[in-house]
Amino acid sequence: MNKLTKVGCSALCGSLAAISAANAGDMTVTGGADLTWISLGGGETGNPIGLGSNWTLKGAGEFDNGWTVDYTIANLNGGAFSAANVTVGMGALGKINVNQGNSGNGLAAFDDKMPTAWEESWGAGVSTGIRTMVGSGASTNVMYTTPTLLGTTMTFTLAPQYGSADTADKTTSNNNSDVGKSWDATININPSFGTEMLSGWNMFAAASEIQHKTNYGTGAGFEHNAYQGVAGMTFDLGPVSIGGQASAEYTGEDSAVTYNGYKNVAYGVAFNINDDLSVSYGQWEARKASYTDNDNVGGPNDRNVSARSWQAAYTVGGASIRVAKTKVDNALWAAGSNIDATTVSLGLAF
Repeated sequence: MNKLTKVGCSALCGSLAAISAANAGDMTVTGGADLTWISLGGGETGNPIGLGSNWTLKGAGEFDNGWTVDYTIANLNGGAFSAANVTVGMGALGKINVNQGNSGNGLAAFDDKMPTAWEESWGAGVSTGIRTMVGSGASTNVMYTTPTLLGTTMTFTLAPQYGSADTADKTTSNNNSDVGKSWDATININPSFGTEMLSGWNMFAAASEIQHKTNYGTGAGFEHNAYQGVAGMTFDLGPVSIGGQASAEYTGEDSAVTYNGYKNVAYGVAFNINDDLSVSYGQWEARKASYTDNDNVGGPNDRNVSARSWQAAYTVGGASIRVAKTKVDNALWAAGSNIDATTVSLGLAF
């Protein structure tokens, strides 16, 4: 009896040691809160007070061979799950990331890289209707990142079924739709050529293809694969950052009465007055077109949206005060629907 007890104890100790080794690493919690006040000028504002809160769990560990693993779980307002991803760093072999929910992989990382003091020119609490490019980032995906060589980094991303719901372990997303897999490729180049003057120069480009299954179901409008692309550059020189980019999308829907093409042109400039205060100006011009590019689905002004935003941000310790003055022409693709909004935000980090 005593002998059996000793054997059981030894087995348990061995199991505990294995569990301890498997769980070696660090786990941290970060969070923040945002309070906003928005005024829509002459429009109907309603309740202008907004409150957002979030917290993030981050874990980090290292394998015996020197590879690293990082895990992130993000939660937004009201404790709602937002995203989770696991990154395995393989040293000179690059990185592999499995991403679920936060649209941060592939082409989505380049949806808007323009310099700004706070938010994107279209993202300061105003509904513009502008479509940005997200590629495979809209679905659970796997992304491989190459090591940086001569200032150049590339990524390759695959989503086994675009747009399907996130799934737990040992499950599948059995979503029998007209959309298949998608894949992205991106490249970011810092061609500094060893000079300090060009160290802040970055060029980037990304492309995505989303597979559509032809002849799926009855009355399906998608007859071709969808394509998205982004290209641009940014340049940092001292306290000043400038940038410009263009993006385009073909939805794959072959219809003369439905918009299936979108084009965007954006630029921005930001100035860091000091370590705490920064200001910026950004502009985004968007256009959409139908299969035949005619007016049978709307007039010229129904096909253009323009957003312009002045912003300022001031940081004091863990608190940030942000202000955005945003003007939008033809918001939500409606001719004459113009918005002049002011957004004030207080951000608290802990």
